[in-house]
Amino acid sequence: MMPVMNLISIENVSKTLKDTPLFENVSLGINLHDRIGLIGSNGSGKTTFLKLLTGDLQSDTGTIALNRELKISILEQQPLFAPGSTVTDALYSGNADSIRLLNDYRGCLASIHQHNPDHSESRLAELTEKMDRYHGWEIENTYQSLLTELGLTDFPMKIDQLSGGMKKKVALARSLASQPNLLILDEPTNHLDIQTIEWLEKYILTSRLGCIVVTHDRYFLDSACTKIFEIDRQRLFTYEGNYSTFLERKEQRTEEEKAGQERVEAVLRVELEWLKRGPKARAGKDRGRKQRIQDLMDTRIRKQLEVSEFSSSHRRLGKKVLELKAVEKSYDRRSIINPFTYSFKQGERIGLIGANGSGKTTFLDLITEQIPMDGGKIDKGVNTEFGYYDQLNRPLKDDLMVLEYISSMHENISLGPGRIVSAARFLEMFGFDVSYHRIPIARLSGGEKRRLFLISILIQNPNFLILDEPTNDLDIDTLRKLEDYLNSFPGCVLIVSHDRAFLDRTTDYLFIFDGSGAIKGYAGVYSEYREDYRLQLAAAAEPPPSKAASSAASNPAENQQIQGRKKKLTFKERLEFDTLLEIIDALEEEKASLEESFSASSLQPEKLEDNHRRYREVLQEIEEKSVRWEYLAEIDEG
Repeated sequence: MMPVMNLISIENVSKTLKDTPLFENVSLGINLHDRIGLIGSNGSGKTTFLKLLTGDLQSDTGTIALNRELKISILEQQPLFAPGSTVTDALYSGNADSIRLLNDYRGCLASIHQHNPDHSESRLAELTEKMDRYHGWEIENTYQSLLTELGLTDFPMKIDQLSGGMKKKVALARSLASQPNLLILDEPTNHLDIQTIEWLEKYILTSRLGCIVVTHDRYFLDSACTKIFEIDRQRLFTYEGNYSTFLERKEQRTEEEKAGQERVEAVLRVELEWLKRGPKARAGKDRGRKQRIQDLMDTRIRKQLEVSEFSSSHRRLGKKVLELKAVEKSYDRRSIINPFTYSFKQGERIGLIGANGSGKTTFLDLITEQIPMDGGKIDKGVNTEFGYYDQLNRPLKDDLMVLEYISSMHENISLGPGRIVSAARFLEMFGFDVSYHRIPIARLSGGEKRRLFLISILIQNPNFLILDEPTNDLDIDTLRKLEDYLNSFPGCVLIVSHDRAFLDRTTDYLFIFDGSGAIKGYAGVYSEYREDYRLQLAAAAEPPPSKAASSAASNPAENQQIQGRKKKLTFKERLEFDTLLEIIDALEEEKASLEESFSASSLQPEKLEDNHRRYREVLQEIEEKSVRWEYLAEIDEG
């Protein structure tokens, strides 16, 4: 087996920012073909860790060694573009070394054409040789090809005219075009539609590059990653396998820590009892015992805050919730929302899906009357109270402290009958522990500000929640709390989200925006819709029926005869039917074996990657064989 190329080696790295230790004594290696998911709560240091890898920050202790063959490309959380630049220009502002080389070559060539003595033919020859070595000639064509795949073909268009989702696609194409061997993605799914996220997943799975991704998208982590790095309480834990495997390993680690905590509690009770005795009774004992007691107390205090549930009281909805009657909206003669009629009912949880620019946010702004409609009528119930969490980065009074901001709205919050908590406790439930309460809002990260804004919406006690991309910039722990909240919420919920796991867990009906103004309904969760859509595409791709079949379709009597004949299995179908269960059983055994291999610490990274690829193939084969067996079984029984 070929040795695995190590790209980055990290030894005993620690980093503190704003007097807060983020992680200490981290040692690990990042290899070619590793697909790493980096997770942790907001503010735990994920973006800082990435900046250490790219050299934008220096570690306080330890060393970070980079392979000379390392070629990094970064998709930043908030990509930057030069004001007034076009889609074509955006390529040349990329951060990859190969793009810098391309810029040097273009600049040298232009300078020579202008007879500038600062650039010589020898310099051009040197850059040309580097362009050959690093395949620099392919970058521009690759960039345009990727943009086309992502649905963006107007290359002279100004970046300023693009939506947030389109800007993210430009930045994504720029990152991939540089042909890195290590791709760093910081919240890549934010602002992208689901179709593009699935495209990115497929690209990562079929390429041979290494990847480090910071994302809250659990489906993405599960399908695309072969390793998980978790930053938790100033430590970085590594887990082999995808997100599902991480959850299993994390549960084991949590149980071990719980057992350790119980041992600490038992020892602490004994030690505290000793400490309560008088000085004479303690004479001659270990002088270091007091320090050990303090250490044990610190261990107990550091125990992570566990939140078992979160809910709040809600205003009761009236009989009439919200009625839309032929509501429509157009921009520049383009229909965004065709006349749409719907009557919302209490307890409905509806997800809105569609490509970027298909009208989802416009729809939310219409029903909350943030923008005027072109036609139709909106009839809102007298008791209906909206809570609208939109995508706008609303100012949160940066001069106020976190607790001061929430307390200014409600000193105490009702969590239901007989349950009242303080504003401070409410903040803790959503991940803002006591250390945050006296911090000015201005010092919070972007994700922390979004989380605080979400809390400010929830405590207003709405009965109709409207959430536009609520998962952007929220960490996974906060997403779980929000999912629990929504699942116990008795009012109506409308959610726009690209997070497929979040949609599956919080909605049971979909509004599908097709981009031409039409809105279609689907009864079911997102994963069911995607499967139905896949089957429809497969059916559409089947060859047209033969002339005989077409004739039979037009002749009811003949059609009945054909259907009657079809109720018996052919000889070939009988052989297939008799062997399918054995094949399915063998596939199930292979699936179990592969799952067991994911927990083997001795497995080589390349073999682990192969196993993950085969695991996905096996799941697909089991599904296809099972559907085929059911089909043949129905004919056999008939």
